[in-house]
Amino acid sequence: MTDQSRRNQESENEFDMMDAFDVDDVLQDDAADASGEEEKDGREWYVVHCYSGMETRVKRNLEHRIETMAMGDRIFAVVVPTEEQIELKDGERRVVERRVFPGYILVQMILDDDSWSVVRNTPGVTGFVGIGNRPTPLSASEVDHIMSRIEAGQPRVQVDFKPGDKVRITEGAFADFHGTVEEIDIERGKVRILVSIFGRETPVEVDFLQVEKS
Repeated sequence: MTDQSRRNQESENEFDMMDAFDVDDVLQDDAADASGEEEKDGREWYVVHCYSGMETRVKRNLEHRIETMAMGDRIFAVVVPTEEQIELKDGERRVVERRVFPGYILVQMILDDDSWSVVRNTPGVTGFVGIGNRPTPLSASEVDHIMSRIEAGQPRVQVDFKPGDKVRITEGAFADFHGTVEEIDIERGKVRILVSIFGRETPVEVDFLQVEKS
């Protein structure tokens, strides 16, 4: 066999070996490696306590410190958890933004002495949430729950009454009837009230805007 023939045969063998590999398996292995590297990264979400009403200012202060102290490779995100709520006041419905956890911010970071110091010594920060002196990271389920509230597409309805409260219906077929809140349906914006009709308690369903506390 000539040298050229041997080279051609070796090339064919190499292609045969390539065909024996499942490309999907290779890609899945790469994805698994990347996922493993991210898990080994060590980054976690921590809850940081700050002065109530100063959450946004503390966030700005901390982000400035992260930039000026070149800590972007250790502290990755600072979040003030907020959500939109529908507030019913004086018979009007309006959408307002409210903090989910007043007096707290969330920080995604790799915890070590340096990153702890950068966060802890930020003006307005009073400490980490944890056991003893050791900050405790949030679990994955806790993070998912908080993020789902932040990213919710529909505003949550905020009402000032609850089941068992005495209320008055302000408009509609049952205007001026007094009754007791039996059930609140946040998704539909409805409330079921037990009112007395001909001496018998009867449940009626009305819109949140049609009710006020007695």
